[in-house]
Amino acid sequence: MQLVFIPGAGAGASADAYVHQTSRFPGSLAVTLPGHPTGTLCADVRGYADWLRGWLWAHDARRDLVLVGYTLGASIALEYALDYPDEVAGIVLMTAAMRPKLHRTASYELHLKALDSEDDFERWLDARRRSMAFVEPGLRERLLDHHRRNGPMVQLADTKAIDAFDVRDRIAQLRPRLLLIRGAADPTAPPAYEAEIHGAVPGSRLIELTGAGHFPMLEQPDEVNALVAAFTSELESAVRG
Repeated sequence: MQLVFIPGAGAGASADAYVHQTSRFPGSLAVTLPGHPTGTLCADVRGYADWLRGWLWAHDARRDLVLVGYTLGASIALEYALDYPDEVAGIVLMTAAMRPKLHRTASYELHLKALDSEDDFERWLDARRRSMAFVEPGLRERLLDHHRRNGPMVQLADTKAIDAFDVRDRIAQLRPRLLLIRGAADPTAPPAYEAEIHGAVPGSRLIELTGAGHFPMLEQPDEVNALVAAFTSELESAVRG
């Protein structure tokens, strides 16, 4: 199995969000999405899924994929698994939804206003800091440096891509195995999006982690790594029969 870690809009929006996973799983791949900040942003989740496929094929990763993603990365993993099921053995989704998320208008305005002044930029950055309240402080600041480089317009584009994502009409067609992880202490208090996916996909598993918030792989890395390892072992056992 080839583990692939896909970042989302928050937690730095870079491969560094998976520092605890890449050290635990040698040979795994962690991507940084185009436009974050190098390259060109994709227009939507499907565009990112197609970009990811090209990136993976260039790295000779074409089959037996185990895609792991949070927020935008979760949407990309789900889109990839629906579009290219023969290449994917399983997916692990964290802080995920199969329909548009309900972001308040104030959230969009915070990103736009961040361009007005240095103080507004720092208020935007502080909101990113609060979303990572359970992340170890040193690593949190390292991830915030990525947000500084990416800027608020990149995260706004990511948020809009998430809000436009909707696969409710296709979710019943999902063939790869599915593991869902939700942080029980998410400070953003989102609706139970993961439970909706779990209810729509027979055979899926939903795990709720206490002490984890919006970014479980950073906040409870040992627990997440154990879940990913067990899930991958189950997939390998199924292949061996």
